[in-house]
Amino acid sequence: MEPITLRGHHLLCVHGFRGMGYSPAFVAKMSEVVEKIRDVGQDFSIRVVQGLDDTCQFCPNKGENRCEASSDSEAHVQQLDQNVIQQLGIAAGEVYLKSELIRWTKERVHPDDLARLCEGCSWYSYGVCQEGIAALREGTT
Repeated sequence: MEPITLRGHHLLCVHGFRGMGYSPAFVAKMSEVVEKIRDVGQDFSIRVVQGLDDTCQFCPNKGENRCEASSDSEAHVQQLDQNVIQQLGIAAGEVYLKSELIRWTKERVHPDDLARLCEGCSWYSYGVCQEGIAALREGTT
């Protein structure tokens, strides 16, 4: 099976995702990915990237090879990716098992870290990502 491709910051988004998104197509794709990641009975490979991933393909802000939501959105999402990749101690372009990425997220990311890791994210103020990381750490997801 071909690895799922996820950008760095989406490794955190999946834990707090509640069905909000940029378009119905994006929400459907992200929901599909989230369902697989939250299924404890499945383990599979994930290629971590710093750039467009499988979910971005369904985002209305996706340009040919970059985020075009605004003039600075590509730099912003690249920084979010880098923040998470660095926090987890992993490398962009590498393939990891889902179980490893979840374990490292649980061990290395605290809900309070999101203020820094996700700085400037439009979804941060909803609090769902902090709730998702807290639930992951508590073992309630």
